[in-house]
Amino acid sequence: MSEALTLPAETRERAGKGASRALRRDNRIPAVIYGGKEEPALIHVEQKELVRQLMTGHFMNSIVMIEVDGKSVRVLPKDVSFHPVTDVPTHADFLRLSKDAKIEVQIPVVFVNQEESPGLKKGGVLNVVRHELELVCVSDKIPDQIEIDVTGKEVGDSIHISSIELPEGSESAITDRDYTIATLVAPSALKSQDDETEGSEDSAEGEEAEGTDGEGEGEENSEG
Repeated sequence: MSEALTLPAETRERAGKGASRALRRDNRIPAVIYGGKEEPALIHVEQKELVRQLMTGHFMNSIVMIEVDGKSVRVLPKDVSFHPVTDVPTHADFLRLSKDAKIEVQIPVVFVNQEESPGLKKGGVLNVVRHELELVCVSDKIPDQIEIDVTGKEVGDSIHISSIELPEGSESAITDRDYTIATLVAPSALKSQDDETEGSEDSAEGEEAEGTDGEGEGEENSEG
């Protein structure tokens, strides 16, 4: 997993909308640290630094060391709220962690060795059903991503969670079904060609049938 991020913070003495608005005017974002069988801690962080870390793309799945009052608190970001118009962060929630704590996280999937897939080589398309996996991970062993090897996969094959070897310290959070992560499907161009071929065959069969009916009618008329 990524190295722990560091986020400086300061204690905030008051909660409430008025106090939070005052912090935001000073470009500070109110936040709270909760969990770990301790009382929630009210803090605020610099808006610019929080945005910078959010832009890394892996902030929500990273361990963050919050430095407040001369101490470092080990946390996992759980939620960040944004202003509906400006898209600026307005509040953040952090879960306090112990070293052996297990937490549920969303981990992105990456498909590797696509050049070794016969189905993809033939023009098949990788239809990704889930771009992230819901996993329960030991807090100090959260993976950055889950790599899925598609070597040998053919058109029509499906990839299920049961076929994925998860890293040590991780397990699926969904245990009541063997859900699909991705499938290899035929490209739309091939499907269109197949549809056109079927349509041509149907049309030819129809013309033959009409020709037969016409010949029958002609014979009946001549007999009459």
